[in-house]
Amino acid sequence: MAKISINLATGSLQKEEIIVGIDLGTTNSLVAFIDPDKHPKVINDMGKGVLVPSIVHFGPAGEISVGNEAKNFLLTDPQNTIFSVKRLLGRSYHDIENHKDFFSYKVIDDNSESLVKIKVGEQFYTPIELSGLILKELKERAEHALKTPVNRAVVTVPAYFNDSQRQATRDAGKLAGLDVMRIVNEPTAASLAYGIGLDPSETKTIAVYDLGGGTFDVSILQIQNGIFEVLATNGDTFLGGDDFDRAILDYWIQKNNLNREELLQNRELAQELRLLAEKAKIAFSHQSLFNEKVGEIWCTIDRHTFEELILPKVEKTIESCRNALKDAGMQVTEIDEVVMVGGSTRTELVKKMVSEFFGRKLHDEVNPDEVVALGAAIQADILAGNRSDILLLDVTPLSLGIETMGGLMDVIIPRNSKIPTKAGRQYTTSIDGQINMKIAVYQGERDLIKENRKLAEFDLKGIPAMPAGFPKVDINFLLNADGILKIQAIELRSGVKQEVEVKPAYGITDDVVEQMLMDSITHAKDDVAQRMLIEARTEGEQMVYTVEGFIKKNSSWLGIAEISDTTKLVQALKDSLGSGDKDQIHKAIDELNDFTRPFAERLMDQAIGQAMKGKSVEKPDQD
Repeated sequence: MAKISINLATGSLQKEEIIVGIDLGTTNSLVAFIDPDKHPKVINDMGKGVLVPSIVHFGPAGEISVGNEAKNFLLTDPQNTIFSVKRLLGRSYHDIENHKDFFSYKVIDDNSESLVKIKVGEQFYTPIELSGLILKELKERAEHALKTPVNRAVVTVPAYFNDSQRQATRDAGKLAGLDVMRIVNEPTAASLAYGIGLDPSETKTIAVYDLGGGTFDVSILQIQNGIFEVLATNGDTFLGGDDFDRAILDYWIQKNNLNREELLQNRELAQELRLLAEKAKIAFSHQSLFNEKVGEIWCTIDRHTFEELILPKVEKTIESCRNALKDAGMQVTEIDEVVMVGGSTRTELVKKMVSEFFGRKLHDEVNPDEVVALGAAIQADILAGNRSDILLLDVTPLSLGIETMGGLMDVIIPRNSKIPTKAGRQYTTSIDGQINMKIAVYQGERDLIKENRKLAEFDLKGIPAMPAGFPKVDINFLLNADGILKIQAIELRSGVKQEVEVKPAYGITDDVVEQMLMDSITHAKDDVAQRMLIEARTEGEQMVYTVEGFIKKNSSWLGIAEISDTTKLVQALKDSLGSGDKDQIHKAIDELNDFTRPFAERLMDQAIGQAMKGKSVEKPDQD
């Protein structure tokens, strides 16, 4: 007996399950789909609104709320309310240390290149887990509204996201129970929503100006034969509509002679004024004066004053447009279309200045909050094979990657990547004096290599003996149009090189591919839990190795109490490694790191001081 899917929301028969488009945003996220009339539509589930705030709150009893409900806790329980998690995806602490004051929750500083963690109470979360919770909320809203299971999605990311950030987004999707069919650049999705790039015979150069709540970027894209190429991207990841609200708030504080510190301590009043500032900003799209009262505080501002306040910020975005064009090697006259994205582009001054800069009419007809999600839904429809006018290029059926410490799979070419393609990642050694590196290549979707299919293994020999972390080994994957994978490893300091070729799809059927994919979704939670435990153990072992080496080398510079207490903390970390509890391991790492940092910095200062006096500065040889 044949099974037929019926969409209860529309009453229509479904050939295939729905593939949704998701805009996972810094401030807000949303989900869209293609309706039976072939129109892209955003989902507004149970009247909660189209936009889902990208916020997660952890309650005292472990209860988790996402979106609108979580937003209420931003002021009342900031240390347990996580916002702007997208900024942390695939990032190390070094990447965000200059902006750590921006976050009201604890971002763990382990002073290393490893990915950041967020501490809530006694638990440690990765940005992948937190983004997974937001995606899960979007998936559930879509399922509730469409009355049908939603298991596949296209998810958008900024054009400047690197491989690590894109893979982190895929992992978050998997954790939410979604097969992420494709990661699409936000500017590409916005262009698709306007129908730009759907005609394969068309060649165009477009600028996408994206001003959201907390971030700004501009991308210059070239479209040929339906293929989008990002020529340049520029922007500011800490500039957005929130700055416009803040400018109004600061103006009211100054006009009413309010004490800023006292005001910010009165959370309810501060929140009320912030919300009113946002209301004023929105009102200026259809009125020229805003005049309301909060308690005894008069909140009055006119559009002209507002535009004067935000002018420096808007000028900054125009400067980014100028830089992006310069990087792309183009003149402003070569831009064929300008697409506006992000809620803050509704501001009249923004539209006026962008239009004047590019010297043309802007595309702002589609709701700027929704345009990226709508474009993602169109891309999903293309992937579902529902658009006969668009040719789908060949894609790789399963992810390709290598084994890293602890038997984990590090993906280099994700599944569904268009072929031919190439991608690479940089690695280093974990032990002092290591001269060989084993490179094992795998295919599959699981986090542990033992669950995936081994394709090849080779040794990169002859790496010069250096301290751990010093060698730089580039591993590049090149997948050609015939499906032949060439793996190349090169140690950059010495030029030592090794290559191998394999055919990934050899002897693998569609059924096996489908089964491997289903297994990855089914076991996503267990896989992530296991991955995080292995990563915590690996990090802990590395920390033990580093600290013991440091103590041995610098014992004469340290006090007896410092050595004794450090040794106790190292032992506590060693004991935690066998516990099977990643939170306990992270806690022990955190305590050891916090304790040793002050005297590590002290020794560093002393070493620099000695060098500055010339005591350890050797005179270079004269030729």
